[in-house]
Amino acid sequence: MPERQEKGKLIIFSAPSGAGKTTLVRYVMSRIDTLTFSVSACSRKKRDYETDGKDYHFLSIAAFKEKIENNEFIEWEEVYPDHFYGTLFSEVDQKRNAGKHVVFDVDVIGGMNLKKIFGDEALAIFIKPPSFEILRERLLKRGTDKKEDIETRVKKAAYELGFEKNFDVSIVNDDLEKAQKETMHVVQEFLAKK
Repeated sequence: MPERQEKGKLIIFSAPSGAGKTTLVRYVMSRIDTLTFSVSACSRKKRDYETDGKDYHFLSIAAFKEKIENNEFIEWEEVYPDHFYGTLFSEVDQKRNAGKHVVFDVDVIGGMNLKKIFGDEALAIFIKPPSFEILRERLLKRGTDKKEDIETRVKKAAYELGFEKNFDVSIVNDDLEKAQKETMHVVQEFLAKK
């Protein structure tokens, strides 16, 4: 009788916008080959450098709302007016059933929702910016948002930092090399647990 494939674990990365979460996710994923990325769905416009199905599943607002109606999302959130983000059941089930460990790069509310749903099957990591000033600088350097949007994101970050205690681990991203090592250690320890 063939050995039953072990279901993959879940690793959730959440952070206020600009904290450097995606940089840490890419670092860990480039070093652990049993990890696969959960591609979120969103209703915002695709940026020039993004690829549909790789960075996000880009949906129209109507298509996103239809999937909500059909209960196709594990979790979803209207992050900003008419800017929906969510995690599709089909995306996660397919990868976990193949024995891969699924990595999520989601906003803070989405991360808490996923942790509530998956409990001990998931490791929830909160990435913190060193300060609001540095967060604002990072968002400005990114060059993808208007100045008023950056202020909205900074205000939202202040709110999101209040949820840090709902995560299993917090990592301050002030020194990238240190944050990378800490993140690798936490993820490897979680994956090694039976």
